[in-house]
Amino acid sequence: MKAPIAQKISHKVTMHGDTRNDQYAWIRDPNWQQVMRDPSLLREDIRDYLEQENAFTQDWMQDTEQLQASLFGEMKARIKEDDSSVPCKDGIYHYYDRYTTGAEHSLYCRYQQPDEEEILLDANELSKQHDYFDIGECEHSPNHRYLAYCVDTKGSEFYTLYILDLESGKYLAEAIDNIQGNFVWAMDSETFFYTTLDSNHRPDKVFRHRLNASPQQDELVYQETDSGFFVGLNRTESNRFILISVHDHTTSEIHYLDAHQPKQAAILFQARCTDIEYSITDHSDSWYITTNADGCADYKIMCSPLENTQRQHWKNYYLPTKGTLLRGIYMFRDYLVRYERIQGLPKIVVAPLDSDAHEYAIEFDEEAYELGIDPGLEFDTTTLRFSYTSMTTPSQVFDFDMQQRTRELRKQQEVPSGHNPENYITKRIFARAQDGTCIPISLLYKHDTCIDGSAPLLLYGYGSYGSSMPASFSTTRFSLVNRGYVYAIAHIRGGMELGYDWYTNGKLSNKKNTFTDFIAAGKHLAETNYTSWGNITAHGGSAGGMLIGAVINLQPDLFHSAIADVPFVDVLNTMCDDSLPLTPPEWPEWGNPITQSDDYAYIKSYSPYDNVLAQEYPHLLITAGLIDPRVTYWEPAKWAAKLRASKIDNNIVLLKTNMDAGHAGASGRFDSLKEVALMYAFVLKLRK
Repeated sequence: MKAPIAQKISHKVTMHGDTRNDQYAWIRDPNWQQVMRDPSLLREDIRDYLEQENAFTQDWMQDTEQLQASLFGEMKARIKEDDSSVPCKDGIYHYYDRYTTGAEHSLYCRYQQPDEEEILLDANELSKQHDYFDIGECEHSPNHRYLAYCVDTKGSEFYTLYILDLESGKYLAEAIDNIQGNFVWAMDSETFFYTTLDSNHRPDKVFRHRLNASPQQDELVYQETDSGFFVGLNRTESNRFILISVHDHTTSEIHYLDAHQPKQAAILFQARCTDIEYSITDHSDSWYITTNADGCADYKIMCSPLENTQRQHWKNYYLPTKGTLLRGIYMFRDYLVRYERIQGLPKIVVAPLDSDAHEYAIEFDEEAYELGIDPGLEFDTTTLRFSYTSMTTPSQVFDFDMQQRTRELRKQQEVPSGHNPENYITKRIFARAQDGTCIPISLLYKHDTCIDGSAPLLLYGYGSYGSSMPASFSTTRFSLVNRGYVYAIAHIRGGMELGYDWYTNGKLSNKKNTFTDFIAAGKHLAETNYTSWGNITAHGGSAGGMLIGAVINLQPDLFHSAIADVPFVDVLNTMCDDSLPLTPPEWPEWGNPITQSDDYAYIKSYSPYDNVLAQEYPHLLITAGLIDPRVTYWEPAKWAAKLRASKIDNNIVLLKTNMDAGHAGASGRFDSLKEVALMYAFVLKLRK
C-alpha cells in the first residue's frame, strides 16, 4: 500500500503579529467533546483518514506478524498469570486483588482467615460487554459492608461510580455518572465524596453522597471557578480528615472536613499563593505540612496546631540537607516516614515520634534502584510496607518492622519463563550537557553484549512535570535486551531526579534543556561505545513524545528510528486553546502563549509540529488514542501528515490510532502487551 496523503486545507491563525497556516487543522473534529463521550460521532472524513493510516501501518507491519506473536508470547510468559497482591490488613479483614490464569482483569478479594476467601468483585465478568474496560478506584467502606468502584468503558476517563452492598450482593440506588474516578468514604460508612468533570473534562466540583439517596439529591461541597486548577480528594492516614486538594502544577490549596462528621462544611486550610505548594496530614494535635514555602525549593516539613492552620502559625519541623529532595511523608501512630531522593536515588527515612529514639534510613546495596511505599490501611501499626526493584531485580515487597528494624520479604515478583539477574548488567553513567551539567543515564544490557559500538540501543526519556523516571524492573524490555540491545533511560532535566532545580531547569523558558540533554545522552552513549551514531532508537510517550518530536527535528541523524506514544507534539496550538482539558492548568509548565508574546515565541521555537523541516528523519512509529483527553488524537495525526509531506527521505512514518481507547492504550494486562510487541517488532524490523 502507498502511504496516505492527507489533504491540505488553509487554516490561518494570527497571534501577537505572527500568522501560522495550519493546513491539517481539519483533522480535529469541532465536536471533539461529544466524540469523547461517543466515538461513533467522529466526522466521517476524519474517521476515513485515521482508518487509512491504520490500514497502511498494518500492511507495512504485515511481515512482522510472526515476530509480533513471538514477542507477545515471550512477554506474556514472563508474567505470572495466577498472580496476586500482598494482602493488606484493615481491621478484621485482609484485602487484596488477584488474577486467574488467562484473565485480562483482576478479582477484588478479602478474607478473615487465609482459607476463607471472599470475592467482592470480578472485573472480568464486568468487562465482557466492552472493548475497553478500566476500574479506577475500588474502595470498601470503613465498616466493611459496602464496596464502591468506578468504571471507564471507553478510555476517555469519564467514570461511572457504583455502590455494592456486600451483605446482600445488590447494588444501591443509581449509578453516578461523569465522575473523575476519585472518591473517598467518610468514617460513618454512609457518606462518601466524589469529584465530577465539567464540559471541558476538568475535575471542578466535589459532591457529598448519602447511601440509598438519588445522585440528584447530592450536595455540592466545593466548586472551583478557576479553570487552571483541578480538584482531588484524599483522606489522612489517621482517618480523621477528608482533604479536598485544589492545584495546578505549581500552586496548591486544601480544604478539609471531619471524616467522622461528614455533614459539616469544608474548611479552608490556607488560601492559595502563587508558586507555593503544600500537602498535609495530621498527628495528635498538629498538622504536618510538606511545602516549598520560604524558598525551600526541595521542600521541608512544617507544623501547625489543628485549630490554627493559617500560614502565620506554621513552624519549621524538618529542613532537608542540601542535595536532599523531600518527595513525601507518611504518618503512623508512632512514626513519621520520609521519602527522599539524594543524587537521583530514592531513600526511606523512619523518624520515631514522641520518643528519644533517633531517625534512621533503610539501607540498600545496588548502584541504581527504585523504591515504592504502600502506606497501607492502618494507622496504628509498626509495619511499613515498601517495594524494591532495579533494572535487573524483579520487584520485591517487604514488610519492615519500624520498631525492630527488621524486614520480611512478602512477595518476590515471579518470572515464570525464568530470569537470572546475574546474566545482566545495570549501571549508572553520566553524560555532559551543552552547559556542562552531568546527565544521569541508567543502563541495562546482557553480560555478553559487546560494548564496542556495535550494539543497537533504545534510549528512553520523559523530562516533564517533575516526574522522575524509575530505574525499575520491566519484563518487556528483555525482549530487546536478550536480542543484543542496550536499554538506556536518560534522566534529563524537566524531571525531578536531582532535585526541584532539575525540574525548573527543564520547564518554561528552560524547556530546551530537556531536548539537548537527551541528545547529549545519545551522543555520549555513542562516544563511549555502548552504541554508535545512527544506531539509536529514541522512545518516549505523552510529554516524552514531545521530547521525541523535538530531538528528531534538532538531531535526526543521531537516531535510526523513533517511537512516539500518544505524543504531545502540537504544543503551540494546544496551549493557545483554553477549551482543551489540560491547557489552563499547564500554563505554569509551558507558559501562556495567549497572553504572553515571549511565551508564544519560545513555544513556537521548539513545538515539534511547528518545526518540521524539509530534512531527513529517522524511521518513525506514532501511536494515538481516539478518545484520549490528555493528548487529543489530532496532535499525532497532524504531525504524521506533516512529517510525511515535508521530509526528503524514504524512511517510513507509521501512525497507529487505537479507535477504542484513550491515553493509556489497551486496558487488559495482556492486550497491552500486544501494543508493546508491535513497537518492538517495528524496531527489530528496522535493525541495522
